[in-house]
Amino acid sequence: MLPLLAVSLGYFMVILDATIVTVALPALGRDLQAGVAGLQWVVDAYAVVFAGLLLLGGTLSDRFGSRGVFPFALAAFTLASAACGLAPSLGALVAARAAQGVGAALTVPSSLALLGAAYPDPGQRARAFGLWGGIAGVAAASGPVLGGVLVASVSWRAVFLVNLPIGAVTLWLVRRHVTATSRREGTHGLDPVGQLTALIGLGGLVVALIQGGELGWRQPIVLAGLALFVASGIAWLLTERRVGDPMVPFGLFRRPAFTGATAVGLLLNLAFYGQLFVMSLYLQHARHEPPSLAGVALLPEALAVLVASPLSGRLTGRTGPRLPMTTGMLVGALGFALLALADPGTAFALLVVPMVAVGFGTSFTMPAATAAVLGAAPADRGGLAAGVLNTGRQVGGAVGIALLGALVGGRPFASGMHLAMSAAAAAFAAGAALSWTTVR
Repeated sequence: MLPLLAVSLGYFMVILDATIVTVALPALGRDLQAGVAGLQWVVDAYAVVFAGLLLLGGTLSDRFGSRGVFPFALAAFTLASAACGLAPSLGALVAARAAQGVGAALTVPSSLALLGAAYPDPGQRARAFGLWGGIAGVAAASGPVLGGVLVASVSWRAVFLVNLPIGAVTLWLVRRHVTATSRREGTHGLDPVGQLTALIGLGGLVVALIQGGELGWRQPIVLAGLALFVASGIAWLLTERRVGDPMVPFGLFRRPAFTGATAVGLLLNLAFYGQLFVMSLYLQHARHEPPSLAGVALLPEALAVLVASPLSGRLTGRTGPRLPMTTGMLVGALGFALLALADPGTAFALLVVPMVAVGFGTSFTMPAATAAVLGAAPADRGGLAAGVLNTGRQVGGAVGIALLGALVGGRPFASGMHLAMSAAAAAFAAGAALSWTTVR
């Protein structure tokens, strides 16, 4: 149990940092004089680097052993969190957030590989993933609640400094209770050209979406970002097809369950993290709630997570991942569709059921999708498979924050929120269809 706790705490800290900052954004923006686009970059600098380097993290985990990579990644993440909490300007904060993304990209795949090695039995592994996903789901959904309390009682800087004690405890648990895993030196190359083109392409897309929402879609920086995304995407595909040892072996995508579950992870995070960004603005800007109440208002999602993820792990162990994935995405789609009807004057009681549905659907889907991906991948590609899945998820999160944030910018907030939540509902509905048709 202690190895599971140590691994899950590391992932908890990484996911907490993706969501805890959302409620702190208005206070942070006032202190550092940042507009909406600047606030999007505070979130997406972390998400873009996290997504762009996750496959490298999976490769290093397979190559050097996840037991060696995991504590190094935790230490790097914790130090970067301290730099975020002490940042004197918006530029320094964005740079420190990018450094956090590096640590997160190394932490996640190594944590999954450690968990898979500790629980080789498929049923036990599915239940372990359920608990692991439950802890991570609590981090994602409770981040705004904790962030609201910290901003109201201390300052926005506390949402980053809280990682210091968590990181210290996790490092101690890893040193004491997590056993070493074998190295697979030489099994997979680092593919630096593929890594660079993927990171540049994702960065170009996020620049285009964020600046397009603020400046308009015909501005030179927006067009340049889109052109960079297309050119880098083509270069990445050509590189991956020609290099002897690509960072993403395309053979993995010949397995429908692997491809479908990875796409579901992308769509899930696109909708969920984009929704958190929009809901924070909705609660504080449109409804004029203080940070503490805005964080508490998101509590229904956190409570749903506590129930859904362990249930998903148990159901996946009995039936396989198809049923919980499809069910979770359909429930979440319904929740987003109901949130699309909200406006600034909507009674909060009417928001509770949709928010519960979103939290339940998200956390009910993810453990099953993780089991589907790792079950479809070869045993010696566990770290890489985890990296591909979580890359898809973080790409979805980065794009979702940029896209849904752009939809609420430059227009009346109510109409922008309707568009954003409708887009999130469509993403979950597409994920349900993919789950049913590709996963067995």
